[in-house]
Amino acid sequence: MQNQNLFLKENIFQIFDYIEEGIHIIDSKGRIVYYNKFAQKIDAIDTRKAIGRHLLEVYPSLSYKTSTLLNTMRTGKPIYKKEQTFLNYKGEMITTVNSSLPIIGKDNKIIGALEISKDITQVREMSEKIVDLQSKLFNNNKPNNKTKWNMAKYTFLDIIGENKEMLDLKKNALKAAKTNAPVLIYGDTGTGKELLVHAIHNSSNRKDKPFIAQNCAALPANLLEGILFGTVKGGFTGAEDRQGLFELADSGTLFLDEINSMPLELQSKLLRVLQDNSIRAIGGTKNTDVDVRIIAATNIHPEEAVKQKILRKDLYYRLNVIGFGIPPLKERKDDIPILVNHFIKKFNNKLNKSVKGISKQVMSIFNSYSWDGNVRELENLIEGIMSIYDVEIIEVQHLPAKFKDIKKQKPCLSLRETLANMEKQMIQHALKEAEYNISYTAKLLNIPRQTLQYKISKYNLK
Repeated sequence: MQNQNLFLKENIFQIFDYIEEGIHIIDSKGRIVYYNKFAQKIDAIDTRKAIGRHLLEVYPSLSYKTSTLLNTMRTGKPIYKKEQTFLNYKGEMITTVNSSLPIIGKDNKIIGALEISKDITQVREMSEKIVDLQSKLFNNNKPNNKTKWNMAKYTFLDIIGENKEMLDLKKNALKAAKTNAPVLIYGDTGTGKELLVHAIHNSSNRKDKPFIAQNCAALPANLLEGILFGTVKGGFTGAEDRQGLFELADSGTLFLDEINSMPLELQSKLLRVLQDNSIRAIGGTKNTDVDVRIIAATNIHPEEAVKQKILRKDLYYRLNVIGFGIPPLKERKDDIPILVNHFIKKFNNKLNKSVKGISKQVMSIFNSYSWDGNVRELENLIEGIMSIYDVEIIEVQHLPAKFKDIKKQKPCLSLRETLANMEKQMIQHALKEAEYNISYTAKLLNIPRQTLQYKISKYNLK
């Protein structure tokens, strides 16, 4: 009996008041029966004046067509993460992302609807201000003006590394820069995808044209669509005439990061743009031709994203005209000394320090560490240590605790084990280079074909 008291309506509503998302309930006639405190704050509603009144009476800027709550009530189907823009009673334009659920009674009839709302008004305003600022910048710097107007900072010189895979990557990316083909880049977080994208743009024939970047995971679907394609005044509540990123990037490069986070419906629209080279603003009736080179990136392997159905297969093939995979730091540990020296030099200048290097013990730990955060993690580590300590040499005692534990746990490999690991890695790399052609792989390694087959069997590389 005591447990049942936990689920009294009063207790549930009290819990709702601590949730930092708006919760809104209407009955079967569309009358408001409940707001939590956060919903009252978003909507600027006086609960005493709103409870018991019809939803459209309290929200005159909405309609039966645009209200997500009333649509759920009408269809009996849930609506998930739908963007809605309306005027509250203070005259403020509010944008929310709503998930609306019908409330079903015992006789299987709809007796009401519940909505959970996330306020994204500030996110929308900030995104639109950024687009407006970019538009002013680019429109004030026409091609006949010699001001350099792209926003790509890095070149291939900023990509540090002498690892063979990295050298091959830079060589092939430089060739790709000379084309206009779409590029798809994949790599773990922190591997340097953005640096590679900037470098490709800055080595292309579009280098003096706009470079625009947009993270597809940063915005809700409807807002992202408007940011990409633009909006026309009157196209939806609160819409203004605004250029999208495709128009701003015309004749230049548009970088779409985390493309696998873009909703599938929007991926379909992006595919049409890539095929037709034209866009249509939200609420518009005319198509606008655009000349934009697309570079997209994912933080998981794109074929895995297709398999998980978070990246459309047809879009993958359209984007992957040229594809690059950036190896994680754990697969290019021969670059660690070069990267360490680079970051020490960088932060000596930035922090006015005089660090000369790291000890052999620290380098040994770095070579044993997994580097899940990749190059970015190494950079942040060096910056953190140099910000705190005034030393010439970074020693083990200057490292965070998790690195000190590695020294205790990692036993040294014997010479035989070390050589075996190196041999296995060399064979794996050669097989990949030769696209698993045995004869060509043997030629690359300068060993007999029979010897290669024996070692493939020995290391279980089949």
